[in-house]
Amino acid sequence: MIKRRETSEIKVGDIYIGSNHPISIQSMTTFDPIDVENSIKQIQDLEKVGCDIVRTAVPSLKSASFLGEIKKSIKIPLVADIHFDYKIALKAIEEGVDGLRLNPGNISDKSKIESVVYAAKERDIPIRVGINGGSLEKDIEDRYGRTALGMVESALRHISILESFGFYNIKISLKASDIFRTVEAYRLIAKKVNYPLHIGITEAGTPFQGGISSAVGIGLLLFEGIGDTIRVSLTGDPIDEVKTASAILKSLGLKSGRIKFVSCPTCGRASKEVIPFATELEDVLSGVKKDITVAVMGCPVNGPGEAKEADVAVIPTENSGLIYKNGILIDRVENQLIIKRVLEIIDKL
Repeated sequence: MIKRRETSEIKVGDIYIGSNHPISIQSMTTFDPIDVENSIKQIQDLEKVGCDIVRTAVPSLKSASFLGEIKKSIKIPLVADIHFDYKIALKAIEEGVDGLRLNPGNISDKSKIESVVYAAKERDIPIRVGINGGSLEKDIEDRYGRTALGMVESALRHISILESFGFYNIKISLKASDIFRTVEAYRLIAKKVNYPLHIGITEAGTPFQGGISSAVGIGLLLFEGIGDTIRVSLTGDPIDEVKTASAILKSLGLKSGRIKFVSCPTCGRASKEVIPFATELEDVLSGVKKDITVAVMGCPVNGPGEAKEADVAVIPTENSGLIYKNGILIDRVENQLIIKRVLEIIDKL
């Protein structure tokens, strides 16, 4: 069993973040908030697949002015991602966002930083200090290079600014596209502060390559107990980010309440029906919120034994499917009726 690193606690909307709470899944919209309709639809779609917190880039004051309208139509917390302009941060807070991603050191005037911190304090919303390995301050990069230590020094600089104003409602991220640098940076910061950590591999790539890189990097950190909220950063549909994040958490036993889906890798013994059936069933079950295991096995050789560990298991053949419940064969139905029968069984579990 994984023992998580002890952290302080923050609250983003109605989601608590910290070592005493479940690891939350985050994603990011691909639309400017000005596009209210598409922003809302995308967030609602993300909600359906298990996104806990959503972040949106806010590039202008005009963009920030639409955040309140978006927030009224969604159920999950909304975080504004802001760089450099303190006025955008103040407007986002005024519009009722649940959190900011803002590096205070990027705002040159101390009084402007203080005004943002005061507004965040007044609304009791957290600020995430987010360090990107490719965007370090010049003096830090000159001294440390693009290294994990440089990322940590940058984070500590921004944190110290917030702390100087008595602000401690903080979470931290230190992401690079390089897995090793990212993991090392999180290991280092975990020893220096007790703030919650938002983890991920930034610019990880397409759903295939990025999914692998994220599973390796995020998985390593989670296995060591590091990480309180995660985002899988993919070049693609944010829906894939949430599904991949959920799969990573479930594989480590860190997420319940959603179906764990197990399927056979296939071989020469497996029916040709296995691959299309497994794909279809996984898609059908993606919205079911039950803490159970469903398996699709390829043949009667290993299938029955593997099925013993599943609440519901299916061995599809050319014309029909064998259905197991808790390892016991309970039915054999025609292929076109298998999914309907599986859903009936799950509904009664």
